[in-house]
Amino acid sequence: GIEWAVFGEDLFLASCAQDCLIRIWKVCTKSEQFPETEDDSIRLKENVFTVKDTDTAYAIALESVLAGHENWVYAVHWQPSFSKDGSMQQPMRILSASMDKTVIIWEPDKESGVWLEQVRVGEVGGNTLGFFDCQFSPDGSMIVAHAFHGALHLWKQATVNKKEWTPEVVISGHFNSVEDVKWDPEGEFIISVGSDQTTRLFAPWKRKQETEVTWHEIARPQVHGYDMRCLAMIGRFQFVSGADEKVLRVFRAPKNFIENFSNITGIPMEKLCSHQSPDLPEGATVPALGLSNKAVFEGILILDYLVPYLSMLYKCLSEPPPEDHLLQNTLWPEIQKLYGHGYEIFCVACNNSNTVIASACKASKKEHAAIILWSATSWKKLQSLSFHNLTVTQLAFSPNDKFLLAVSRDRNWSLWRKQDSSESGPVFSCCAYTDKNTAVHSRIIWSCDWTPDSKYFITGSRDKKVIIWGQCNLSVTTEGNMLDSIKPCSTVLDAGDSVTAVSISHVLTPDGRYIVAVGLENGKIILYTWKQSGQEPTLADWTMCVEMDNSQSHALAVKRLCWRHHAGRAGHNDQNSSEWLQLASCGADHCVKIFNVNRFAL
Repeated sequence: GIEWAVFGEDLFLASCAQDCLIRIWKVCTKSEQFPETEDDSIRLKENVFTVKDTDTAYAIALESVLAGHENWVYAVHWQPSFSKDGSMQQPMRILSASMDKTVIIWEPDKESGVWLEQVRVGEVGGNTLGFFDCQFSPDGSMIVAHAFHGALHLWKQATVNKKEWTPEVVISGHFNSVEDVKWDPEGEFIISVGSDQTTRLFAPWKRKQETEVTWHEIARPQVHGYDMRCLAMIGRFQFVSGADEKVLRVFRAPKNFIENFSNITGIPMEKLCSHQSPDLPEGATVPALGLSNKAVFEGILILDYLVPYLSMLYKCLSEPPPEDHLLQNTLWPEIQKLYGHGYEIFCVACNNSNTVIASACKASKKEHAAIILWSATSWKKLQSLSFHNLTVTQLAFSPNDKFLLAVSRDRNWSLWRKQDSSESGPVFSCCAYTDKNTAVHSRIIWSCDWTPDSKYFITGSRDKKVIIWGQCNLSVTTEGNMLDSIKPCSTVLDAGDSVTAVSISHVLTPDGRYIVAVGLENGKIILYTWKQSGQEPTLADWTMCVEMDNSQSHALAVKRLCWRHHAGRAGHNDQNSSEWLQLASCGADHCVKIFNVNRFAL
């Protein structure tokens, strides 16, 4: 890093390097009049040079060396100059950021003029690597820095004690592709997972005096060692996630999160805790060499990894936590691991009564492409459903829980029907599928979803086609009839680019049409409505309502779309008015977006 500053007639240059030091150099004009006196006083060596075609000589001297960082110093900046009484004033203050996880403000001492460290801020703990860059606010009362893991940090100077700097609320998000996003069943927060190995929870922040609702990351339930791939909510405060490993991990919210969530969103505790068990742990922590979040209970100090920040862990938050808090104090305890797949987990789904989880892993052979069903109460393996030959890319339970739909890289879909419950739990059997002869898609099917009445399902593929299939009629008893009765119910919709995500809203338009969101590989999101018209599909069944413009779309492929389950907007008190719907999307461009959709305007 290198930066100039002007002080009156003199120029100062601050530089920083991998030797952990900051150097300040002074450049001043050297007057010819005064001959050098040959005294023995100790002076810094000066380098003198003249500028071509002028007689002016300049002298460069090393003004100071600042040693305080313990690792490479990536950035050094002067506090911005400001105008005072008509002239520009340059404050004698320097800000430096280093890989030793600290940011330092340096100033010359009032008496001696020696440069000293005045303020040191930074982060403690967490699996981070330090800071890349930093900046002063124009008046020097705030510092923003960005860390190796893409996070922004903001500190503000206290008004009373000028030496005290406190962390402030700042925007945050994933620093790599976001692979999956889900709404909680009540529609009050979203959880997303990404290739940056984190699981993040975003919720609206309800401030007393503000009318505008702003969304913030309020917890990071999982900070993992593998790239995250997929997740499914199991009820309100429980989720299961899959990463580039063979196990699925189940997490449950600790008491501390529920309290903070209540404070930040303004939802009363009674409403949140009605169905929670009373013996919830306070929080979670990760052992030094482990990957599993271990529960921390109040009054128990766990000796194999003494938690230096136990007091921090139980901190009650009234605003979204700063980055250094998110890094380690908002983890959720891991309550279960599900072993059974032979390769990296690719997709996971949970049924609507929160009793069954379905998952699948990467596969190039039929034996590995089987879908595994797990009990969400005993966590035992219930069944293995073998049909596809290659990776199953998405799973979806129908809203009435009677069917499970799977779509695959082998360009086919399979539909599994729940049999009458036996002793061992629900048993699913294949009741319909496409094969070489009946397939409509000619490339990988990336995504699928159900209509809210469980009658139809939708598939979207790399071949740019979106198709709605049905009807899934429960009165059919024999296997054969069901197979014949499910065929395309819509005309084939050409989306214009590879379809990577589809989702159907649980709420219909006022005139009873299904609302379908389609996400494309080029980042575009398009909203359609669809209505079944007669027995044979007719051309008028699809209506394109909105094609998002480039400023609203993703810059890279849309990875997942997810509608909020109820009408209304999270954080607003318009749950009764059904004019608004919310759509969450995530993409390979590191973004998570939430759209407000007016269903009366579709």
